[in-house]
Amino acid sequence: MSHPKPLHALAAAALAAAVALGPAHLAAAATPGQPAQGLPTSEQLTAALLTVDDVGPGFTQVPSTASPSPSAGPSTMPSPANGCDALSDLINMHTGVPGPETPHAEAELDGPGGNPMVTESLTAEDAGKLTTDLGAATAALESCHTITFNAGANDSVTFTVTPVTLGDRQDAPAVRLDGTLAGVQLNAFVGVERFGTVGMAFGFFQRGGDSPQLASFQYRAAVAKVQRALGTTAGSTTPPTATAPVTQGTSV
Repeated sequence: MSHPKPLHALAAAALAAAVALGPAHLAAAATPGQPAQGLPTSEQLTAALLTVDDVGPGFTQVPSTASPSPSAGPSTMPSPANGCDALSDLINMHTGVPGPETPHAEAELDGPGGNPMVTESLTAEDAGKLTTDLGAATAALESCHTITFNAGANDSVTFTVTPVTLGDRQDAPAVRLDGTLAGVQLNAFVGVERFGTVGMAFGFFQRGGDSPQLASFQYRAAVAKVQRALGTTAGSTTPPTATAPVTQGTSV
C-alpha cells in the first residue's frame, strides 16, 4: 500500500533539515544589518544552483514558494524533528528566512512522483560569520545518531544517522539517514560545503532504495557548478571571484 502524501511530507521534512543546516537560516536569526559588500549577489548564487539540465532527465523544478524550507509565520505542522537535541534544535528553531542583507538562493528538484528529491541552498556571509555558522551545523551533524521527522498526525519516521563522504573532500560534513514507513524504505543524504564566503547545504531523498551513487553524483554536480559559476574552490576560505560590485559611500 502506497502512502504518497506522508512520504512526500517526510521527504520535505528531511530536506528542510538540509536547508536549515545551511547558514541562511542561522543568519535569519541575526540582527538585521546592511548588505555586506564584496559578497556574491542572490542572482549570482541562483545562477550557481543546480537546474533540471544538470541533474538528468525526468526531474522538474519546484517553485520556491512550494519548496520545503521553513517559512516565516506560524506553521500548521508539528515541530519537524526531535530525538537528537543539537540537530533537532537547529532544524526546529529556524522558522524565518534570511533578510535582504543576506544573499541567498535555494532550489528543489523532484524526480518522477517526487522520487528522488534534491535540494540545494547557497548563502553568502562574512567569512567569520560563515565559519561560526558552518561550525554549528557540523557539530550538529556529528553529534546525531538517530533523529525522528514528523510529517503530521500519526506519520513519523525515526532515521539512523551515519557519517559519509559525498564528494571528493573527505572532511566535508555529510550524513546519510535510513528509516522505514509502512514497510517502505526511506533514505536521505545531507551535506554541507564551504566555498570561501559561500555556504552550501545539499539534501537528497529517495524512497524504495538506499544506494548512495545518485546522491553522490548530484552532490558532485552541485559542487562543480558552484566552483565554475562563482570562481571558487570547495573547502577554501578564499572569497569567490564572483562578487557584487563594491559601491563607494558618499560624503556629507
